[in-house]
Amino acid sequence: MKKLFSVLLPLIVFALIGCGNQQSLTQPSVNTITPDPCLSQNLPATVEGINDLMREFDDASELASNLPIQQLPDAISNMQRIRRAAEDLQIPACLTILRTHQLNHMNGVIQTLLSFVGGADQETINKGLTAARQEHDLYSLEIVRLLGITLAPISGTPPPINETAVPTASSLP
Repeated sequence: MKKLFSVLLPLIVFALIGCGNQQSLTQPSVNTITPDPCLSQNLPATVEGINDLMREFDDASELASNLPIQQLPDAISNMQRIRRAAEDLQIPACLTILRTHQLNHMNGVIQTLLSFVGGADQETINKGLTAARQEHDLYSLEIVRLLGITLAPISGTPPPINETAVPTASSLP
């Protein structure tokens, strides 16, 4: 028994020392608090990425509306790249509606330009532009709502869409 104890004691001590060293090697866990991106004070930074893509898309669509038809495929390709970036952007749940309007707008503009390149009639082009503009307006209203901005009322009515015109900077959203 004494012999067994003399063999087991060093093993137990060695095991205890080994466990003690393991505990000293591990770092204590630090609780980090991630700020809620949907809190009103964080929303301006939260919407920045999604709005940057919308602004880039708006610039690209304005450029496309001023290009000859032969150059539209490259412009459309660029707008599709921006739309994919918007689709891939990781967003919090509070921006779901905003992104839905953004993507609907982008898809509407792209589809309308593709229809235009494909020779669609003016009525089809106008319907596409109107739908895209409505989605852009809904996007704008949602971002205003999210940021708590109060809009001043607008007087007057917008001019009607020219039935004989091709898409131009003023007709594309």
